[in-house]
Amino acid sequence: MRSCAHIDYDQDVRAFGYPTFRRLYAAQVVSLLGTGLLTVALGLLAYELSGPDAGRVLGTALAVKMIAYVVMAPVMRTLLAGVPTVRVLVGADLVRVGMACCLPVVGHVWQIYLLVFALQTASATFTPTFSATVARVVDDQDDYSSAIAASRIAYDLESIGSPLFAAALLAVVSYSTLFTGTAAGFAASAALVVSCGRGISATSRDGVADSTDHEGFVHRTLAGCRIMAARAPLRGLLWINIAVAASTSLVIVGTVVFVRADLGHSPSSVALALAAFGGGSIAAALGGPWIFRRFGLSRPLLICAAVCVIGTGGIAVWLHTPSYIALLVLWAILGAATSIISTGTARLLRDHSTDADRDDIFTAQFSMSHAAFLVTYPLAGLGTSTTGGTVCALVLAALALLGLAGAALGWRAAPAATGAPNVRMHPRISPTMN
Repeated sequence: MRSCAHIDYDQDVRAFGYPTFRRLYAAQVVSLLGTGLLTVALGLLAYELSGPDAGRVLGTALAVKMIAYVVMAPVMRTLLAGVPTVRVLVGADLVRVGMACCLPVVGHVWQIYLLVFALQTASATFTPTFSATVARVVDDQDDYSSAIAASRIAYDLESIGSPLFAAALLAVVSYSTLFTGTAAGFAASAALVVSCGRGISATSRDGVADSTDHEGFVHRTLAGCRIMAARAPLRGLLWINIAVAASTSLVIVGTVVFVRADLGHSPSSVALALAAFGGGSIAAALGGPWIFRRFGLSRPLLICAAVCVIGTGGIAVWLHTPSYIALLVLWAILGAATSIISTGTARLLRDHSTDADRDDIFTAQFSMSHAAFLVTYPLAGLGTSTTGGTVCALVLAALALLGLAGAALGWRAAPAATGAPNVRMHPRISPTMN
């Protein structure tokens, strides 16, 4: 296979040599497609029920989603600690199928919130369990980097492809049919997980919660957070989450304001700007495995966090002389930076966990990363609508700088070659904080 700039593309697709990963990846893709259709359908349902207040309804639904992610992910991990992985993943998918089927028949806004909470609780159960399973199935470091890069690309392509697919369907069917497509996606995901069979069953899903039944429920629920706080390489990720959330929130919330109000461009220009962010993310994901092989983990993560700080603060400068091309370039750079951080984060979680605590750690990261968005999304929303884009960008840049500083200081305090003293390394794994 061809190579470019010394990037070995053969090595970057080796993760697909694992049959179980191929099936899990297919399950992720169809699940993401279902989620994308749900996003479009939910917006149309909110408009049908609330008319001009649809924005408020959707905003509340997103807040409910984030609360479910932050609170319910560790709770469900504790409740299901002794349940086999296949049952957890399939059960979560079937719950999502049921909730998607119920949404078309709701007649009140509060019912939307209730179903969204149940559906997103299932997603908060599925996603970290899925991530930890991939980390066990793909047992080579470089192959795992390739697997995470492929996963990131799937997320980015879904954000572009699902709305287009939904638009094509809406040309011939009513929006309620999109919920059927959502349910079909989750059902297909469940079937693909079942097809993995022994490939998943053969991996261990022990957990901290399993071995601490004598302790309180809350103590067990917070096990992953305590582990991350105790291990210096993982503790740095808690700070990095802040930098990612600050820059991403500005992109997601602020793009429509910057493009429509500040530049006076059309709605299609908003979509193109968001596509630039996704395009930068995809490009970086393709090169991510090579970057980590060449430079290790901590250096690229810190550099990309610094890019988040500069890019977020750069909007304050951009607003004085707004340019659409400059915005596209800036968004592509931020997309690339957040993508590298996402891929590197998964590598760190895998490399500094064991089969005994991997599910707890992945769940804690899932919960804590979304907790950061619970802070930055409201700041971005209120900032762009009240104080103005300049002040909003500077506040979010300050938060990103705080995250960068915390990660840099935390990782400097930990010996680069050994990781945190109490990290119990898997025998197949060597530390990667270099």
